[in-house]
Amino acid sequence: MSNPYAKLPGWAEYGLIPLVNLAVAFLVAGLVVLLVGENPLNAAYHMVNGAFGRGEYIGFTLYYATTFIFTGLAVAVAFHAGLFNIGGEGQAYIGGIGVALACLWLDRTMPWFVVFPLAILGSAFFGALWAFLPGWLQARRGSHIVITTIMFNFIASSLMVYLLTRVLKPLGSMAPQTRTFEAGGQLPKLDWLLGLFGLQVGNAPFNVSFLLALAAAFCVWVLIWRTRLGYEMRTLGHSPSAARYAGIREQRITVVAMMLSGGLAGMMALNPIMGEQFRMQLDFVQGAGFVGIAVALMGRSHPAGIIPAAVLFGMLYQGGAEIAFEMPAISRDMIVIIQGLVILFAGALENMFRPAIGRLFAAGAARAAVTQTKGA
Repeated sequence: MSNPYAKLPGWAEYGLIPLVNLAVAFLVAGLVVLLVGENPLNAAYHMVNGAFGRGEYIGFTLYYATTFIFTGLAVAVAFHAGLFNIGGEGQAYIGGIGVALACLWLDRTMPWFVVFPLAILGSAFFGALWAFLPGWLQARRGSHIVITTIMFNFIASSLMVYLLTRVLKPLGSMAPQTRTFEAGGQLPKLDWLLGLFGLQVGNAPFNVSFLLALAAAFCVWVLIWRTRLGYEMRTLGHSPSAARYAGIREQRITVVAMMLSGGLAGMMALNPIMGEQFRMQLDFVQGAGFVGIAVALMGRSHPAGIIPAAVLFGMLYQGGAEIAFEMPAISRDMIVIIQGLVILFAGALENMFRPAIGRLFAAGAARAAVTQTKGA
């Protein structure tokens, strides 16, 4: 999308500005902790230690990060086409249907490495299908993508309640969930990966979907910056009039971008359903679709930025639980406030410090030009 601010070097655009926003967010969060009578430094220590202090903690952090990589990539793909897809929550819900169907069908007869590819296809297909109609309505009828994706989130939630209480729930069960999957529907942990660094994954549900998330990030980079389709998406996102002048089919790109975005969001369901719960339950998404918006904004819609941004939010989730345990005065609601501050400064106020940083770069360039002129 278009940027009304001065052009900055890549390291400042994708590194310095997000770090400044993050530092201010944590500074304000420290003031909030101080107001409740606790030491912000102790809170910071417990957060970092709770996220990275042991192999099990790292496993939980990376488990949450896996989910946020998928939803962050989903939002980023839509951003590049000039679309604000906030329907990742509903698309992940519907993607879970594809995962559950594959597991319920084959978990008793096939190993996980046979079920997993089918679950990937199912989650991506159902997620893309759920994003198709909002994309089509935007392209053909001019319906605003934000409104339609919000509506589809609620529809997906209601549909999930119906399926888990009327269709997929086992006979005799009271809980709104599918039956527990057998071994074929359970993803193995990545204990060997942490074991390379002498760490034990423990009870953390860190599983092979993390590797799939990294592969998806690479594929998104190839798509956006190394293919004709990606070029057309970026052109449309930057200037719709220029895209139309160049003969780019705006309607087709809008629908395709939304389906790609929905497919990525749907793949998020693999992590909790096959990697942790081994069944499909209500509310397995747990707000990850909305967190993906902040992850994409903080990562500047680039896979290389989305991955560390997802790890950051994984740290907030896992480290926040440790803070709530070690410092009872800081409740879980306080952790949500801290997360909200990060989202606020990384998202809504992402350009607050850009003008000042731009002026500093401009002043530095001017001084360098004057020095070079005097030297000549």
